Amino acid sequence: MVDSPYPELKKTHTMARVGRPYTDRKPPAAAPVWDVIEGYGRFHALNSALELGVFDVLAEIGPAEAGTLALRLDVSPTHLETLLEGVVAMGLLDRRHRSFELNDTARRYLVSDSPASMASLVPVSPGPLENWHRLTDTVRTGAPVDPVDDDASFHVPLVEGTFTTINRCAMRADRQLRYSALTAPRVLELGAGGAPWSIAVLESRTDATAVVNDLDGVLGVARRTIAERGLLDRVEFRAGDFHHIDVESAGYDLVVLGHICRTEGEAGTRSLMQRSFDALRPGGRVLIGDYFCDEQRSQAGHALMMGVTMMASTRRGRTFTHGQIGAWLTDAGFEAVRCIEPIGFQEVFVGVRPSAARANERGARR
Repeated sequence: MVDSPYPELKKTHTMARVGRPYTDRKPPAAAPVWDVIEGYGRFHALNSALELGVFDVLAEIGPAEAGTLALRLDVSPTHLETLLEGVVAMGLLDRRHRSFELNDTARRYLVSDSPASMASLVPVSPGPLENWHRLTDTVRTGAPVDPVDDDASFHVPLVEGTFTTINRCAMRADRQLRYSALTAPRVLELGAGGAPWSIAVLESRTDATAVVNDLDGVLGVARRTIAERGLLDRVEFRAGDFHHIDVESAGYDLVVLGHICRTEGEAGTRSLMQRSFDALRPGGRVLIGDYFCDEQRSQAGHALMMGVTMMASTRRGRTFTHGQIGAWLTDAGFEAVRCIEPIGFQEVFVGVRPSAARANERGARR
């Protein structure tokens, strides 16, 4: 028997005629809608498992049945088993012969002392949950109910939660940026949080120095992370708004804007790019770490949802396309603009301040 010359039609068409007007096309699956509906529960189930310490206990004692874990955690065995079955459904735990156990994903990202742990990031990453409950009001009025732009009580746990991931990105970036090959590099990290980039550079070069900036209520996180690594003697801390603090002209080899541009809107982002250009020595580089969208704003799902997250909780928050960031860097005077991805989802734009001769040459060509 000869198969249909159009096998792809079998996936979408049937012999039956259904619907009004009549059609022989299959209705789409409802699975994407159910995925969204379940998303709310998935977040809270994972957050609950983290709060209870499930992943850390499994890392300590190995595979265990729900009753054993419940005794250790002092919780209801029946309810804990139901919760963990949900975590299994998410692919974040395995279950064999009634015992729950860590899989590779949980071991790497959900155990609190893992080098790549995201355990402290999960609860704070969406921002204040009340802002999501009132998202419709935000869309109607153009402003979030409870913006977090200047709220240190929100930013402190957020920067603590993001430190591990961004520091890993910064260390991996050296493979392409080779900042460890610079002689006595001077770094300026604006809106630094826990100073993940400064720490990466300082640990790669014993002659490196850094100026680390953030809001006064957040800067303590950077002080602590830097002190823990014995790097305080090579760091200057400057508290304040990164748009207004004093920054030396042509004084730095690297300026880092790590995950801050998406809070600033176009005008604020362009202003930060210009500040970075002015602060760099000729040949110095700006590094902009963030989540960037495709030009159609339809394919980069993680970046697009990050845009919604920013809209929900910040006054000017929005994610930008690769083309926008590249064009704005060029407008600010940077050359050799490129984008790298040191680890998954963590992209970094790089722009170079040209030498005076190169800048004059470019100006003449224009």
